[in-house]
Amino acid sequence: MAKEIFPGITVDPQVIHGRPVIAETRVPVEVVVGELAGGSSFEDIRQDYHLTDEQIRAALGYAAQMLSSTTVYAAN
Repeated sequence: MAKEIFPGITVDPQVIHGRPVIAETRVPVEVVVGELAGGSSFEDIRQDYHLTDEQIRAALGYAAQMLSSTTVYAAN
């Protein structure tokens, strides 16, 4: 059963091995963020993955939350 971990983002052990996905899809958050990082536009992602702008923003919001809770230690 899917569990919402962020508005519009769910995890389910039986969907994509429990990776965070856009709610009610099988599209992983990491794919959406990776597409944006690679230069794809919202329009490209809407067409390729049949997502809405709100769903794309949910992926970005979740990624931002995850980064804000991560500590990075620079090596000397």
